Amino acid sequence: MVEDERTQLLPKEDGWDEPLSLSCNHSVRILASFPKKHHGGPSGWGCLPPGAKWKSTLALQGGLPLSLNFWSSCIKYLIFLLNFLFSLLGLLTLVVGLWGLADKESLGSKQLPHLGTDPMLLFVVVGLAVSTISLTGCVGALCENICLLWFFAGGIFTFLILETLVGILVYALWDQLQDILGSAMLMAITRYQDDSDLHFLLDEIQLNLKCCGVVSYQDWKSNLYFNCSSPGVQACGLPASCCINPWENGTIINSQCGFGALRLDEATAQNMVHFGGCSPRLRQWLDQNSWAIRDYTLVTTVIEGLEFLLVTKLVRDIKARKTND
Repeated sequence: MVEDERTQLLPKEDGWDEPLSLSCNHSVRILASFPKKHHGGPSGWGCLPPGAKWKSTLALQGGLPLSLNFWSSCIKYLIFLLNFLFSLLGLLTLVVGLWGLADKESLGSKQLPHLGTDPMLLFVVVGLAVSTISLTGCVGALCENICLLWFFAGGIFTFLILETLVGILVYALWDQLQDILGSAMLMAITRYQDDSDLHFLLDEIQLNLKCCGVVSYQDWKSNLYFNCSSPGVQACGLPASCCINPWENGTIINSQCGFGALRLDEATAQNMVHFGGCSPRLRQWLDQNSWAIRDYTLVTTVIEGLEFLLVTKLVRDIKARKTND
């Protein structure tokens, strides 16, 4: 009678189906059954710390829920490794873009009107998108967090759609894009001194393709500083990258090798600077290297598609383990 009264005074907790048994004047619980379903833990909460009730249940059961099988674990760490590498690449691209904007003070009031056409802004946007999606995939795979993994899968799927659309447009409008490229180069010539990125890009194109201007070297007259009506020392001149031999002593570019070239007659000028424009040579280079662009795009698309399939497989395995726990 005393034992029954003491048993009724002690409260019952969820998950304890057997009554309390008393022995030697001490209360001893007989662990009869445990909850069959868990609503927390690694499969549900990811890397977030579970609650006290979950911890106590795990302690009484003697361990964590069932782990993933061998192949699922391989998929998990493969996704983590791939996204870790992509996140580093994305963060590097983001840092380069931010450094480029800060270096030339594109965020200042003078450069603000041109910020939308700044090449460094593309680095910032691409780097931010790639690093965000990749870091989400890293954390989601490592912590087995279904929500983050679905977010990552959605980002990968969006990238695949965008890349497919861009590839179709480039293929369909290849000739028109080459004409647009010539117009873009002409715009870059007018902003040659105002934008350090365009300055570097034009110099690299002219040095490597051995060309000058868009159609001919005369295109540089559209630049405010190289126009013959300019009062500066660069008037009627050309950039050093237009010179046939711009190197001084083989190591340093002579920045004044093109000065006055636009005042010379063609017979004399052709011994100093390149006459041919860059637009036809750039088109030829793109046609010759289109296979490399195509293969790079194909490899990137295949990797992203493989990651999407692996993520969906990992999510199914995590859900299956959660159901069986």
